[in-house]
Amino acid sequence: MLYTTQKGESFDLEKDFSGPERHILQKLLLWRDLAASVEEFRRKKQEALNKGWGDSGPVPASRNMQVLTKDLEEEVARRLRAAQQD
Repeated sequence: MLYTTQKGESFDLEKDFSGPERHILQKLLLWRDLAASVEEFRRKKQEALNKGWGDSGPVPASRNMQVLTKDLEEEVARRLRAAQQD
């Protein structure tokens, strides 16, 4: 699966991320649509990074993970702003 950030940077989720990172990204892609605030999304991201895959322990956030999760945070913020305008 390819993911392109709002700034145009593309990632191949299969090649550009480790297995534990992909597992965390799957959760965060869901939280992008469920989080009630950017702060909640950030907490969920940190919890997932600390917990790891199957409670395997902390997963360090690679540069790719940092870029992609920052983009997801921005998407959460846009979604919430749009919802306030409706």
